Amino acid sequence: MPACASVRPVITKKDLRGFLNLPFHLYRKDPLWTPQIRLFESIEFRRGTNVILSRSPHILFLARDGSGRTVGRIIAYEDPRYNSRFGTRTGFFGSFEAESAEAAGALFRSAEDWLRARGLENVLGPIDPIAECWGFTVRGFDRPPVFMSPHNPPRYPEWIEAAGFTKAKDLRVYEVDTRTGYRIPERYLEFEKHFMERHPEFTARRMKPKDLKKEVKLLVDITNAGVDGNWGFVPIGDDERDALADRLGPVVDPDIIWFIEDRGRPIACSLGFPDLNIPIRRSGGRLLPFGWFRLWRAREVLADYRLWGLSVLPDYHGLGLDALLYINLYRTLARRRGGIRIEANYVLEDNPRIVIGLEKLGLTWMKTYRVYDKEL
Repeated sequence: MPACASVRPVITKKDLRGFLNLPFHLYRKDPLWTPQIRLFESIEFRRGTNVILSRSPHILFLARDGSGRTVGRIIAYEDPRYNSRFGTRTGFFGSFEAESAEAAGALFRSAEDWLRARGLENVLGPIDPIAECWGFTVRGFDRPPVFMSPHNPPRYPEWIEAAGFTKAKDLRVYEVDTRTGYRIPERYLEFEKHFMERHPEFTARRMKPKDLKKEVKLLVDITNAGVDGNWGFVPIGDDERDALADRLGPVVDPDIIWFIEDRGRPIACSLGFPDLNIPIRRSGGRLLPFGWFRLWRAREVLADYRLWGLSVLPDYHGLGLDALLYINLYRTLARRRGGIRIEANYVLEDNPRIVIGLEKLGLTWMKTYRVYDKEL
């Protein structure tokens, strides 16, 4: 194999095609890999419709070997909203793929040089602004990724550490599967019963799909307040909220989106969605001619779900409302024929309230993603 000869920015349409097509080459023999939806990824890169990239100076790089063949890719970017929030000078990278250690090292150096030239002081990643994936998989390589989560070979963590990056944070993945005998512990059902008897002012309800934009605004407002202060969290802006509504619209499943209300006022919420990676793998990332129909139908037939988050307004912390949200969504989903699997993603390793709560509910830690940092 010719050695990696050069890293250059993506400039032409041909360059961008090489950037978008590289993962299909690298993962062609990996049955666990899930491609990005080609149409969406192409639009967001070509037309600048991605809400993060539209506000962020960025550059795409390709690595080529001595014969001119594409052997790696990376995006480097600066997110002004993140740096304003935390008072930092941080750069980011994402969309990383590489065929060899040589290509990986060259890509990391190119990204670092570009970010350093912008006066940034450190680089954090991988945080992919298009796929919305955080970290490299470092545990659980034998399990397929759930929708909007990363998948990579074991060599990627080795390569990034060889490039001088160190661990910034681990994000855990927990799961339950009723097909292997999981049930909610009885003590939690007793807690729910007694809590609702003592607090009739609290009620639980599912999302109302007909009021999608209004409901998404409630989700965003509660999330912004409820997880404020969590590592890496930047409040969701109006542009990102609108993008979330557009993304949820075709695939929304109200059985996994719940609110707890206090006398009619929403104070806690859960956000989840079907694991669309299952039909995406079947369609090879293509929406046309029948991929979109399969994706839309997946809402009704899938038995695998991603729980993206549970959020509670600060004044209501400590009451167990996150457990009530989980109990309601689990109970509703578990009525479906054939059993279900729920995967809770991006759980901060050092958030004891959530980690302990999930483990007490009987969820099993089955995968870990790692975000890395490096001083420039």
